[in-house]
Amino acid sequence: MMITKKNSKVNFDYIFADTSFEKLMQHRIINVLLVCSNYDAFMLEEDGRIDEQIFTEYVSLNLRYPPKFAQVSTREEALESLKERSYDLIIMMLSIDKHDTIGIANDLKSKHNDIPIVLLTHFTRKVTEKIENENLTSIDYVFCWLNNSSLLMAIVKLLEDKMNAENDINNIGTQCIILVEDSIRYYSSYLPNIYRILLQQSEALTADGLNHHQKTMRKRGRPKLLLASNLEDAITLYNKYKTNLLGIISDISFKNHGIQDERAGIKFCELVMSQDTSIPFVLQSSDIEHSETAKNLGAHFLDKYSKTLIPELTEYLKEQFLFGDFLFRDPKTNKVINTASDLKSLQQVIMQIPDDSVAFHANNNHFSKWLKTRSMFSLARLMEPRKCSDYDSIYAMKKSMFDTIVGYRVTKSRGQIAKFDKDKFDNYVVFSRIGDGSLGGKARGLAFIDTILKKNMIINKFDDVVITIPNTVVVCTDVFDEFMQKNNLYKIALSDISDEEILNHFISGKLPKRVLSDLRSYIENTQKPIAVRSSSLLEDSFYQPFAGIYSTYLIPNNDEDTIARRRELYNAIKSVWASVFFKESKAYMAATSSMIDEEKMGVVLQEVTGTDYGKLYYPSLSGVARSYNFYPIEAENSKDGVANIAFGLGKTIVDGGTTLRFSPKYPKKIVQLSSTEYAIKDAQKEFYAINLETKSYKPNIDEGANLLKLPISVAENDQALHMAISVLDRENNTLQPGSNERGLRVVTFDNILKYNSFPLADILCNLLETGEREMNCPVEIEFAINFNVPKGEPKLFNFLQIRPIVHGSESIDINLNEIKESETILISKKCLGNGSFTDIFDFVYVKPEAFDASKTQLIADEIGNINQELIKNKRKYILVGPGRWGSSDPWLGIPVKWSQISGAQLITESGLNNFRIEPSQGTHFFQNLTSLGMGYFTINPFINDGYYDIDFLGKQNCIFENQYIRHIRFDNALNIKIDGRKGLGIIFKP
Repeated sequence: MMITKKNSKVNFDYIFADTSFEKLMQHRIINVLLVCSNYDAFMLEEDGRIDEQIFTEYVSLNLRYPPKFAQVSTREEALESLKERSYDLIIMMLSIDKHDTIGIANDLKSKHNDIPIVLLTHFTRKVTEKIENENLTSIDYVFCWLNNSSLLMAIVKLLEDKMNAENDINNIGTQCIILVEDSIRYYSSYLPNIYRILLQQSEALTADGLNHHQKTMRKRGRPKLLLASNLEDAITLYNKYKTNLLGIISDISFKNHGIQDERAGIKFCELVMSQDTSIPFVLQSSDIEHSETAKNLGAHFLDKYSKTLIPELTEYLKEQFLFGDFLFRDPKTNKVINTASDLKSLQQVIMQIPDDSVAFHANNNHFSKWLKTRSMFSLARLMEPRKCSDYDSIYAMKKSMFDTIVGYRVTKSRGQIAKFDKDKFDNYVVFSRIGDGSLGGKARGLAFIDTILKKNMIINKFDDVVITIPNTVVVCTDVFDEFMQKNNLYKIALSDISDEEILNHFISGKLPKRVLSDLRSYIENTQKPIAVRSSSLLEDSFYQPFAGIYSTYLIPNNDEDTIARRRELYNAIKSVWASVFFKESKAYMAATSSMIDEEKMGVVLQEVTGTDYGKLYYPSLSGVARSYNFYPIEAENSKDGVANIAFGLGKTIVDGGTTLRFSPKYPKKIVQLSSTEYAIKDAQKEFYAINLETKSYKPNIDEGANLLKLPISVAENDQALHMAISVLDRENNTLQPGSNERGLRVVTFDNILKYNSFPLADILCNLLETGEREMNCPVEIEFAINFNVPKGEPKLFNFLQIRPIVHGSESIDINLNEIKESETILISKKCLGNGSFTDIFDFVYVKPEAFDASKTQLIADEIGNINQELIKNKRKYILVGPGRWGSSDPWLGIPVKWSQISGAQLITESGLNNFRIEPSQGTHFFQNLTSLGMGYFTINPFINDGYYDIDFLGKQNCIFENQYIRHIRFDNALNIKIDGRKGLGIIFKP
């Protein structure tokens, strides 16, 4: 099945149906009962057990599921063994003297009709005569034992192919070969050799597998071999499987309706060729005179008496059935002019192959046949009908093939976690791993995104947009373990030394040798700046997301010196590992009752979304969106979701800077833009970018130290800004989208949100709805967009992360009409959380009358001291203050770090008459508060939004007070109730 999409980037024109490899080979032969005398068993085994022989045979071909053998000597033992256990196959050794082998077979078949029986015999004249005179209706196959243990493997595979043919060939698309031969002697010789070729071909299928599991599963797609011994059976097999037929090998003389027909094979060949002359057909006979007839029919002829029969057959199969490498030939000389060992190399060489060679192979369906032998059925079906006459030129055909292969490779990498291969670096592999440990939470989230994008066909759902994850490589947690142990870092990391000292020890550590070559390959093949992101076991977990606790480092990756670029990457990885043990992380661990020495850290390596603007690199837009809006305004519903977007890197958003807030359901209704004055005042004034100056990256405990925070005006001439800004028309006091006019530039994103020049709102609605459905809970997503792309290519929407929004489960119902304000300290009509708290005695608040926005850093430090003391005494507390808690901009609120408020149970953002800031929804800081089940209130009593009895607090005795802060400890516990459904929260007086 193929789905096409118009106006898309060519790499994503096609979505190819996945081959259900897990549905192939559902029926296996596992247990085999061998019925023969002890002497025959000894002769079969020679110097080893049959189990060991066939196991060795399987291992040599990298096969799984070798069968197990049990041997009995008599009819009675056989029947008893069949009662005791289940068997998938019975093999009997023909005895020409004492035992009635055929009689035993008839008896066993009558009682176990579903078990195939194979008769194994030595090749002698006496045996041949015995077989010719016996009724073999109970025998499924007769084989001649030629002292070759690979025959046992061929018998098992032939029966497995027969059992699975109906489903695997007709339903899935596996290819098949029909062998028509009635000579026991010949097919007993052919089968092991043909199967060895087929199984070697199945090993070649692994070249296009992205990981060990996929490589193993792809082997199931090898071509099947089906055996017929008469004309009726041959025609039946042909009619049933001809649409998936690789070729036919046929004897010439065999039975036709029960009578030996000296021309049966020729009749069969004539039938097939009358319908399809492109099917490779081998006619073989001991009569050399038939060679001319075969040639006239377009078939290949083999002399059965030739001493090189098997090598000739092998060579023909490899060449005509297109096993092994694809051989590009000169149609005039048949000389090989180039080869392709896998799909990647086919893509690389196709444009360089001479036109006449491509035309020759295309017109003979060689490309589609080769792809079918490699189990690429959906791609083969797309290639099959293509002939030169369908195109204006051979070049156009080659370009179409190239684009189709690219589309297939991109699509097939979706939803797969590939094993990173340093020797075969592939830019079309979206997600790969280095190491064998866990991916960590953030990487799991990315892999999940990749899966749902593919599953829900979102990748190219919107015109002129590609929705994807950035190319991602994950360094797994086992590499972290090895690094920590070999460098003896746990003792240092768990100590109380400073973050700077911890970082220095980690930077001095040596990475495991086993990953250095992989990382070298990665850096040598990656040209864009790289985000080195944390991915711990706990990070973004379902019940307790650790959002933004650990560090992310952005490295420019643009030094001409490859060694310097490697060093940057190595140091950034070590820095992420070190951040597990920084003070901030340890405080969060303590707050969540997690054991820090049990934490494991994976590292995500990603190309940063964006464009190079001279010495700067940044995306056109970054954003965070939530499927649940805790602060809906007018017309909006909580379930409509909310988004915050900013120009440049997303650090502006996660640090609580000035962003544009909107609901994806109402993209034209934006409070910040409700008036020109508000728009100018509340618009984004600064943005973050990566510094591309050589060697700009330096290890630092501050992950933003290597970034530049710049005024918006710096980007005025950059194309990225054109979609984001409006220009103030002073004459009409209006904002006009675009940057063509002269005037004050204001970041409004009007072109996108009001005029839909990019379908951001529709994309977010779709992703939030899909994410919530797939995770079965509200979700938060992060994304980055690049509009500045090469001409003709679609714009890029990079889906960076998805995490659950954790809700409380306790049912609380608050009716404000039944509550007297005089009984409360604080009432919030915009709160987050759910449940009740009855064990809190401590209340810490910033005194409104003394608040000074220029002193917020001093206030943060003092709150940190109080927090540390309360944690030491295991006391939870309430914290109230103006503006945004945790903002990196001290003019927007109090810039506390997590470790400075980690002991709080309830935090309130309280507006002042001259200090009104939008709630800090959409930040990592905010996400962590909610995930810990803490209450989060927003009030602004100066505009009648909530209630705050500051006079009551001022009359209470305090245990600490300075110019800005008071800490009260009540004798009786405070009663806190939060109704998460209504967004109501109350703190009752004790």
